[in-house]
Amino acid sequence: MFEDLWIEKYRPHLLTDIVLTNENREIINKFANSNEIPNLLFVGKAGIGKTSLAKIIVNNILNCQYLYINASDENGIETIRNKVTTFSKTKSFDGTIKVIILDEVDGLTLDAQRCLRNAMEEFSGYTRFILTANYKHKVINPLQSRCQSLDLIPPLDGFKTRLYEILKNEQINVNESCDKSIELITKKYYPDLRKTINEIQKHAVNGALSNIDTNITNNFAKNIYKLVQDKKTLKLRKNIIENEAKFAADYEQLLIDLFNHICDQKISDDTKREHLLVVSEHIYRSAFVADQEINFFSCLLSLK
Repeated sequence: MFEDLWIEKYRPHLLTDIVLTNENREIINKFANSNEIPNLLFVGKAGIGKTSLAKIIVNNILNCQYLYINASDENGIETIRNKVTTFSKTKSFDGTIKVIILDEVDGLTLDAQRCLRNAMEEFSGYTRFILTANYKHKVINPLQSRCQSLDLIPPLDGFKTRLYEILKNEQINVNESCDKSIELITKKYYPDLRKTINEIQKHAVNGALSNIDTNITNNFAKNIYKLVQDKKTLKLRKNIIENEAKFAADYEQLLIDLFNHICDQKISDDTKREHLLVVSEHIYRSAFVADQEINFFSCLLSLK
């Protein structure tokens, strides 16, 4: 049942529910006071509330007619020509602006993004656009220049406060052990609030938090790096794929853990510098590649 999932139960429905910086909250409040918005681009990692904020704006602030499109699923030029154009070219029922939410707009093809650019300009009298993106660099500059961009990384204090509010509401005993678990899990998953809430619910048993082992992925990265140092890289791929459950198949996080592990190693400065540069390059590539596992294994092959 959806109501049993904390991420659904505590999904933000009001502006006060969203964890925002003071600066971003002031900007959104200005929109509420004027009952008007420019085209907006919300940027940040998954799980920080980009889509929730977009829906709060259309449902609670503007209370307007809107169209929601998941651009990662409907990412072709026909989506823009048919759905976006059809919705944009007519006035709303009450004469107020309409809004199109294009979720994960960085998933649109280049042709679709170019077509969207023209639609945003042509129908600006009737329609505003709220775009969300995990990776700003994958959104073409003409789209970026037509939007007011907001980086929605939540402040760390507000992030933790939200977690404690949920624990209190769920009658979870907050003690020193709980505080330690919150610190560990926040360090690992921040700023992804959705993933953090999921992880906390998984460990909430009988009114308390069980011990949260955030070192599983770290240990896996540690073992992988040792095998790389022992020149056994070519034998690693099958083992990694077979043990994806140990790191939830999150290769990007595994790269980050590998980077942090290398930072702590007592190896020569030249080797450490070279290895850190290799891993950081593959962390960057993870934003573009189609297959994260191949990207990760390619990283290992590059470590010499």
